[in-house]
Amino acid sequence: MALRKWTQTSRVREGLPYPLGASWDGLGVNFALYSRHATRVELCLFDERGREKERIALPEYTDEIWHGYLPDARPGQRYGYRVHGPYAPDAGHRFNPNKLLLDPYAKQIVGELKWAPHLFGYTIGHRDRDLSFDKRDSAAYMPRCAVIDPAFSWGSERAPATPWDRTVIYEAHVRGLTMRHPSVSKDERGTFSALRHDALVDHLKHLGVTAIELLPVHAFIDEQHLLQQGLRNYWGYNSIGFFAPHPRYLSLGTVAEFKQMVARMHHAGLEVLLDVAYNHTAEGNELGPTLSFKGIDNTSYYRLGDDRRYYINDTGTGNTFDLTNAGALRMVMDSLRYWVTEMRVDGFRFDLATILGRERHGFDPSCSFLDAVRQDPVLSQVKLIAEPWDIGPGGYQLGAFAPGWAEWNDRFRDTSRALWRGDGGQLPGFAARFTGSADLFDHHGRRPSASINFVTAHDGFSLHDLVSYEHRHNLANGEEGRDGHGNNLSSNHGVEGPTEQPAILALRAQQMRNLLATLLLSQGTPMLLAGDEFGHTQQGNNNVYCQDNELAWIDWERAEQPLAQAQLAFVRRLLLLRRRYGLLRRNRFLRDAGQRSGDIHWFTPEGHRMQEVHWHDGERRALTIVLDGRSPDSGLQEPGRHVSLALLINTGTTPQAYRVELDGMEFRKVLLQTPEAPLQQDPDGQWQLPAHSLCLLAASSS
Repeated sequence: MALRKWTQTSRVREGLPYPLGASWDGLGVNFALYSRHATRVELCLFDERGREKERIALPEYTDEIWHGYLPDARPGQRYGYRVHGPYAPDAGHRFNPNKLLLDPYAKQIVGELKWAPHLFGYTIGHRDRDLSFDKRDSAAYMPRCAVIDPAFSWGSERAPATPWDRTVIYEAHVRGLTMRHPSVSKDERGTFSALRHDALVDHLKHLGVTAIELLPVHAFIDEQHLLQQGLRNYWGYNSIGFFAPHPRYLSLGTVAEFKQMVARMHHAGLEVLLDVAYNHTAEGNELGPTLSFKGIDNTSYYRLGDDRRYYINDTGTGNTFDLTNAGALRMVMDSLRYWVTEMRVDGFRFDLATILGRERHGFDPSCSFLDAVRQDPVLSQVKLIAEPWDIGPGGYQLGAFAPGWAEWNDRFRDTSRALWRGDGGQLPGFAARFTGSADLFDHHGRRPSASINFVTAHDGFSLHDLVSYEHRHNLANGEEGRDGHGNNLSSNHGVEGPTEQPAILALRAQQMRNLLATLLLSQGTPMLLAGDEFGHTQQGNNNVYCQDNELAWIDWERAEQPLAQAQLAFVRRLLLLRRRYGLLRRNRFLRDAGQRSGDIHWFTPEGHRMQEVHWHDGERRALTIVLDGRSPDSGLQEPGRHVSLALLINTGTTPQAYRVELDGMEFRKVLLQTPEAPLQQDPDGQWQLPAHSLCLLAASSS
């Protein structure tokens, strides 16, 4: 079928190659699109009813950028692109002007994608598969880009700029946090407007966290196979627009809603961090749809194999973004700067970040992207967090990122879980994790805050389920229970799932407190999973990526129950102690005292210094840790003036007596405990700790 001939009615001028995207200057709109290999680029304009009304060939091509200026265009204009060039999959090119394409720099995307065969550059079912060429128009099934007016009155808003050593992260989902909150109106639930509601902001402040880290808010696509099962992509790790907020999260229909949320959080002293997935896009592999990058310049945006028809798949999603290409690297850098300068976010957590640091020869902490961020005057000043692994070769790079980066520390997660489950031989690993994982991060001037400590995260069991299930229960995901982590280091403590047995419920509650205390009393930067502060359950599902429903949404009514309120009060107490006692959040790595003076001392419950034989005793389940308040706070080696603290840990199944003393100091004040009954010293000065418990003491001079 021949392409329709279009009559151009809009005035078009040469325009400028920068900035990329659609830029409103108060008089008109400049359009600029990067494509190294295109032969022609058409700007498609749509009316408010979604009908394509005009196609305009961008008149200029400068430094691999196609551009033009429309003096008659205004904010709100819907648009997309059609890009001409060779359709030669064997050479890596997949241009097809029959497919409407989203602008990679679109600041707003309107509408949702409707799955249809028309979205694919090849003809589905053809014997030549992706080597065939599909001539059907995809516009009717595609969302649209929209020109925005970026003007926004920020008023007296100021970024909190919370120091790393005082940062406590709260990982949350826009919909999961707000969909069931009784104080939020039904019209606003699941949106950025809900996040700025006083009830939610007050909860975060009351809890004592300093930053909310949002699961992906970039525009993303629901996978076809999920929609066919009545499910949808909940987490959002399927991005298609790295400048645009996800349309489903906008109740007001404008990007200003996101800015209003950030301003409200900042006014409350809370930072906003974004979980971002620049490692891949929603276009999948060679059999995936043509929605944006694939049709704009496939070879420039994606890493291709030696056979250029196929994609390198270090993400497990079908494709991998190629940050060794200047155009792709520029897009990611421009996106990050946009969210910092225009949307005023305070930092990012990078999904599968090893990919971002992988050059052709493998991972390199001095790769193009990491070096670009490190020297950038904007990005180098915000919080940067790496998920330091992927499924590619040499993908596990914990501790290997450049200075200025923090990293998710899964070893902290696994060691803490194994410790409190009662596994043997955990004390040496726990000692390393408790002190900020110096074995991983103490190099190039990195600080303990580089270790993002967590026990639970969105990916895996919630804290309640971690102590209630030994096996994943993921049948609702439609994958016959095979998805999600199989080795969770969890325990059900006698019954799989719900129970009414008081002894089991009490033990589960105590184990949750133990894990929370381990997280929030350790050196490093703690991250709480939303809902763990009061025991949110996902009924044993440890992979709710496709459960945009009450299984994943936080049940705020449950939070009002007495046990939930007790746990919430415990978390508040922990965070208050962390703020009050500087020894719990040192900005430098602790020096092991050994037999001499130092920052931290390790004792057996009997009061003897830990020796090698003790550390290597796999049956040992009890330990005393003393943080010496006299140790210097900085490299100036001036004596510290902190109150010394002692942490008593008993992960065993029987009670344990502890004798605690250091250089004439006596530890008598109980700051925190996980047993229900108050702890007392016996006449001999020993503390009696029940099984599965811990206690934090403060010293007083004898």
